[in-house]
Amino acid sequence: MSTDRIAVVTGASSGIGEATARRLAADGFHVVVGARRLDRLEALASEIGGTALELDITDEDSVAAFTAVIPRVDVLVNNAGGAKGLAPVIDADLDDWIWMWETNVLGTLRVTKALLPKLIDSGDGLIVTITSVAAIEAYDNGAGYTSAKHGQALLHRTLRGELLGKPVRLTEVAPGAVETEFSLVRFDGDEGRAAAVYQGIDPLVADDIAEIIGFVASRPSHVNIDQIVVKPRDQASASRMHRRS
Repeated sequence: MSTDRIAVVTGASSGIGEATARRLAADGFHVVVGARRLDRLEALASEIGGTALELDITDEDSVAAFTAVIPRVDVLVNNAGGAKGLAPVIDADLDDWIWMWETNVLGTLRVTKALLPKLIDSGDGLIVTITSVAAIEAYDNGAGYTSAKHGQALLHRTLRGELLGKPVRLTEVAPGAVETEFSLVRFDGDEGRAAAVYQGIDPLVADDIAEIIGFVASRPSHVNIDQIVVKPRDQASASRMHRRS
């Protein structure tokens, strides 16, 4: 593994994570990609000249094994996360809630905590956490996901103060509707329900978010972009969109 500038991207087997890995590799980083689907990671790493390492952010031992073999970290992109279900609180599925909190909040905590010493030691570290507009507002039937994303975002925002005086920058990217595998996961592979989320709008795509992350990573070390909220032009809020018939 290269010991030049190293970027670590979690949830890199598809979507925003995969696009971000490609962008950071093009910008000169050696990119370490982590996710559970190792076959996809290895194909990606081969294309971009990076390193593929299996990672389950909900498993402490997996995170420890993943982070131990990375010699240095200049950029960490906390991208792994997701939603399960779309139910009102009265019908809440506790297993879905536990999965969302384990993945979005505790998963981000595990990876960030493990890599913070290396980010500090790099002399110019950057943590980018992909949250969501769901980390800013609430919407009906989304309490499990919005609460988890609020928790993840507050973890990230708290670090902004705790790391003052340390050579680490922190940027939160909060996307709105991005057409990836996100909705397929949310609806357990139901392609019809997933497609309906984006019907009649021009959603963001993974490359739109990757381009933003590349820009953030290219800023001088004294410039900290705290938060970027990005939505399609057709989206005003988490629950308000202009849909063409």
